[in-house]
Amino acid sequence: MKIDAHQHFWRYDPRRDRWITDEMQVLKRDFLPEDLRAERTAAGVGWTVAVQADSSENETHFLLGLAESDPEIAGVVGWVDLCAENVAERLDYFSQFEKLSGFRHIAQSEPDDFLIREDFLGGIAQLEIFEFTYDILIYPQQLRAAAELVERFPRQRFVIDHMAKPRIKAGEREPWTTLMRRIARCENVYCKLSGLITEADWHSWRASDFTPYLDVVFEAFGADRLMFGSDWPVCLLAGSYSQTVKLIEDYAASGHDRIFRGNASNFYELGIE
Repeated sequence: MKIDAHQHFWRYDPRRDRWITDEMQVLKRDFLPEDLRAERTAAGVGWTVAVQADSSENETHFLLGLAESDPEIAGVVGWVDLCAENVAERLDYFSQFEKLSGFRHIAQSEPDDFLIREDFLGGIAQLEIFEFTYDILIYPQQLRAAAELVERFPRQRFVIDHMAKPRIKAGEREPWTTLMRRIARCENVYCKLSGLITEADWHSWRASDFTPYLDVVFEAFGADRLMFGSDWPVCLLAGSYSQTVKLIEDYAASGHDRIFRGNASNFYELGIE
């Protein structure tokens, strides 16, 4: 059975979830584990990692609550204020939750240099002490700062979400290619094969649209540092859950067990053999 290393759950709140715009009507409802279970099982996915979609500790507790009652949620990537003066105290508190693997901040919404701000770097230093992972969610223009970040912390476990959202619809490959190769030289950094179809034309994408970008990350990171993620339910803007699985299955000629299971388990310390 596979591991889906990146998906979301929420109870839709129009005041909180303002990032869901009018063109995203399909996302304006609740998405909970039971809404995906049948399709996930049909795709051979036995476990998931639930990733934060809201920047609050309430979100972290919400996901941990779901994980506590659902053994198929193998891990949680939550949110904590990494720039706060009391970040060490908060991380010490969150260390009690067995399924909490790491944290993420929606850095794509921040200035391009956010990842190398001194207060944020202080938070990453604390993550390393508490042995939590960090998911890097950025756009291509923020890759230079991301490269500086991962080079400063060679012992911190990082993963690039959604391949750093290359501009697939526009067909742009630089400077994304050069900077992804630079980041991949840091062996503590993994990359998620996720969020791709929503970076292409939502209504007319083809599998071949993604080949040049997948070629880059497979060459740069290798099959030992790549992991599959569906980005469900956001993927529904451009395709079905099964299509996200099939896209990577069809591309990956080898390394299936690692990409769809072993790497996510190792990175997030899920304990799944």
